[in-house]
Amino acid sequence: MQSKPITPEMKAFLISIGSVSIDPSLIPQARGSTAGPGAGTGSVFFRSGERRVRLSIKKDSPLSVLKVEGEGNVALFYEGEELVRGKLEPAPAHCPDQAFITLCERCIFDCKYCPVPKLQGHVKSEEEVLEIIDEVLRTGNLKAISLTSGVETSIEGEVERVLKLLPALKKYDVPVGVSVYPTEGCSRIFYEAGVSEVKYNVETMDREIFKKVCGDLSIDFILDRLKEAVDVFGKNRVFSNFIIGLGESDDSVRDGIETLAKIGVIPVLRPVNPHPLRAGDCFTERPSPERLLKLAKLEASILKEYGLDPGLAKTMCIKCTGCDLVPFIDF
Repeated sequence: MQSKPITPEMKAFLISIGSVSIDPSLIPQARGSTAGPGAGTGSVFFRSGERRVRLSIKKDSPLSVLKVEGEGNVALFYEGEELVRGKLEPAPAHCPDQAFITLCERCIFDCKYCPVPKLQGHVKSEEEVLEIIDEVLRTGNLKAISLTSGVETSIEGEVERVLKLLPALKKYDVPVGVSVYPTEGCSRIFYEAGVSEVKYNVETMDREIFKKVCGDLSIDFILDRLKEAVDVFGKNRVFSNFIIGLGESDDSVRDGIETLAKIGVIPVLRPVNPHPLRAGDCFTERPSPERLLKLAKLEASILKEYGLDPGLAKTMCIKCTGCDLVPFIDF
């Protein structure tokens, strides 16, 4: 059977499900996610043509990956019917082609959709971080280093954790992206230390929902730090995760995209990943394929209006594209 590429419509469908069952023997070497709402889960990256999709491993998923003969060494099936052939990409450090590392797998904040505060995981030393990067380098696929972190004791402490690490990363000579909860002025310090791009997450742009799910944080503080970041790094170098599926309306998503785009920030529309450790803590609903496509196309038109291009990203989520429909790359 001839291989066919993943279409935008098919990718939206796959993302809307978000999981896959797979024989463990087929899984390339990878580390489980330790970041944000996907923390504590294993995943695989499936690629066909120019598009890739990341799917969490789940035994009872309606999607499955099976080995096949001929073009493409594996195929994705939906309830037993073959959808598309392709390959599984190695992701030795969270995603293909990057060392994407969570420095601190703990968080003092209690965003209601996120399992990290419940998991209270590991805090990596500099030696451990460099070992992971070297592991990716040995595969020949180190094209970027991306750093993210929870908050072990303070926001300032996490910014300092990143800053202490940055000098040791210069020898790799690849772009470095940083995604942390920001402090005032940290973008200038990151930039002067050699960081290429930053991502400060607004989480949701619906203010009422933000109060309910991220009540210990301030959306206005994050927006101010994003403005600062654009002043320092310039357009197309500042991003912000924006969760879809917390009960927000499409109108609020549109207004949120425009608010961010106006200040030069590219939103990452991230489907919510309901986690069993957070069952009942807040409303979560995985968005439908139709909604994902609609909102991604809406974002594309707004980004075009404000001269923003996700295709220029060098690091982090937009460069990977596995979890989201990315304008100008996926369609």
